[in-house]
Amino acid sequence: MRMVNNLKGAKAPKVIKDLRDLVKSGADAFGHKPLYHYIEKGETLKYSYKRLYHETLQIGTALALKGLMGKGVAVIGHTHPRYTATYISVVNGGGHIVPVDPDLSNEQTAYFMNFAEVEAVFYTEKLAEKIEAIKPLLPGVKLYVAINPKDGFTSDEMNISILDFIELGKNALKNGDETYTSYEVVPEKMAAVIFTSGSTGTAKGVMLSTANLTAAINASCQSTPYDERNTFVSVLPPHHTYEMTCGHLALMNIGAEVLINDSLKHVMKNFKNFKPNALMLVPLFAETMHKKIWAEVKKKGIEGKLKFAMGFDNVLLGCGIDVRRKLFKEIIDSFGGNLKSIICGGAPLSPELVKDFYAFGITILEGYGITECAPLVAVNRAGKVKLKSVGQPVQGCTVMIDKTPGEETGEILVKGDNVMMGYYKNPEATEEAFTEDGWFRTGDIGRMDKDGYIYITGRKKNVIILSNGKNVFPEEIEEYIEPIDIILESVVMARENEAGEPTITAICVPNMEILDGKNDDEIYEMMKAEIATINQSLPSYKQIRQVELRNEPFERTTSKKIQRFKIK
Repeated sequence: MRMVNNLKGAKAPKVIKDLRDLVKSGADAFGHKPLYHYIEKGETLKYSYKRLYHETLQIGTALALKGLMGKGVAVIGHTHPRYTATYISVVNGGGHIVPVDPDLSNEQTAYFMNFAEVEAVFYTEKLAEKIEAIKPLLPGVKLYVAINPKDGFTSDEMNISILDFIELGKNALKNGDETYTSYEVVPEKMAAVIFTSGSTGTAKGVMLSTANLTAAINASCQSTPYDERNTFVSVLPPHHTYEMTCGHLALMNIGAEVLINDSLKHVMKNFKNFKPNALMLVPLFAETMHKKIWAEVKKKGIEGKLKFAMGFDNVLLGCGIDVRRKLFKEIIDSFGGNLKSIICGGAPLSPELVKDFYAFGITILEGYGITECAPLVAVNRAGKVKLKSVGQPVQGCTVMIDKTPGEETGEILVKGDNVMMGYYKNPEATEEAFTEDGWFRTGDIGRMDKDGYIYITGRKKNVIILSNGKNVFPEEIEEYIEPIDIILESVVMARENEAGEPTITAICVPNMEILDGKNDDEIYEMMKAEIATINQSLPSYKQIRQVELRNEPFERTTSKKIQRFKIK
């Protein structure tokens, strides 16, 4: 299937030198244009590029007044313009920002903040109770700043609303305080400590410098077909490096507009209202939307008609005639009517899903990143998509496959300005993460073709080693299961059989939108039949030998990765 490029014409992005240059050049170029549209207390508000620039200076100056410039500052909560402003203010003042997952337990939250030597905490309204609960566990914190406090909030010596905090900085700037504005950004200095999502049960503090963040921002802008004409809806949590670097910092460099989604329940409603022409998602969101489209089609009894239309459309595309957006208008309208592309990364994505979205008129550009690389490593370019691949390395990033002679796959190694400084207070883990000649070990297994496209086959930590010595990567098998409409999600892992040997087992969650009214025995037999069909296309050692029915969704990190270590 040849994919036609319908994402042409983006202007060349500015190459920034650091995050101070990012906000200053954004204010100069885009002024009062809205960077963010956000929903607060039922009202949609706007937040401009110029406002962001001025508020970063005011927040930074207020931090200096409080003796907190250059220190560790945690930010925790849900996406908000002043979450981003706080992030940038801390980095541009020589401090280190610590974005914390709001779904962590109170004990984990306090541990991470103490470990990262946090002296101030900025938080959004929904986290107010959590912050009150952990204050006794944070002896080193000198100040708490409420980003969008509830009505009746009162500021005092240790607790202040961000509006009062901004006012402090504004007044100091008027009186000639240049402590913050005169600070010269040091590119190599630690700018962020980001705790990995812990999908394998462990979490380390990734140290990113301003240079790392800047390299990833520039690479993101140069590798994707976007400019100031693009509109996005922010769906992913802001502590997630992919979302912050590519979905906020990179987008402000090109002058895009972003609607902050206020609730997962309102995602489709916000798509329809805001009418984005581009999105950045993790595969779970794309898979969920894809399955909902087909579930609705089957409910209406038009599956055959839609498949015929998709086939007919592919013939027209081969003749240079593109009528997809007219032919599949109803599907496009469910996303607001303007959606043309989705950048997707974070887990394997089914090629069938990519083909289907393309047939509807939406191009999915699959990419690859890892927190330790700030996070962008590779992405498919518009008009140069290869199915099953995560694309070619981004500018400034070099990738090598560490494989033994005669093998096609090996561990993916990375070098570049985007690669982390190391793990915070963990020299042993840092040493293990790099080769002797300075390549970062991603822990991902893959291959690279002659054109430099990367194909990921699995994680080293997840590999199933069979009794015959064969290695099986569960992610590869899960790709075969993903298109099955009666299965909502699955995990492939090894279970011991009666002989104590590892057996490839698929643990499957049923899609009850389709299977409503069926009992567990019926569902199990239907799943076994589907798995038997899959096995026909797999070599014998990769075939699924056992199927387990699970009636609850898998636990996931907030970046939507399944927490495999919690599966019993």
